[in-house]
Amino acid sequence: MTLDDLHAYLRTKPDSIEDFPFGPEPSVYKIEGKMFALVIPSQDGWRINLKSPPDEAIQLRDVFTSVIPGYHMNKRHWNTINFPGDVPEAELQRQIDVSYALVVKGLPKAVRLRLETRHSSGLLYPN
Repeated sequence: MTLDDLHAYLRTKPDSIEDFPFGPEPSVYKIEGKMFALVIPSQDGWRINLKSPPDEAIQLRDVFTSVIPGYHMNKRHWNTINFPGDVPEAELQRQIDVSYALVVKGLPKAVRLRLETRHSSGLLYPN
């Protein structure tokens, strides 16, 4: 997956907004002001921080060498994925979907209901 492909996929998340609070390079993707992804380009490729259920975060680190505890994040809930690496594109997309869904799930009920009404296609909570 290229960096452009990654950004294109992140932009498909309903109501996601790309922000640059740390300068021109790192991209922060948010839903309702809450971050679900942080993309950092590097000389060798890029890395992305994604939220994960704590048990799954540990499992992913055990399975993939390019998945490490979240860099500058709460290491219980966040992973950093380095690219190029050994995470297949479909798995990366699944992890993005999970991160997005976890953040949406943590939003206030009224906000979730508004989002669900606006996006009745089920895109907010992927399998």
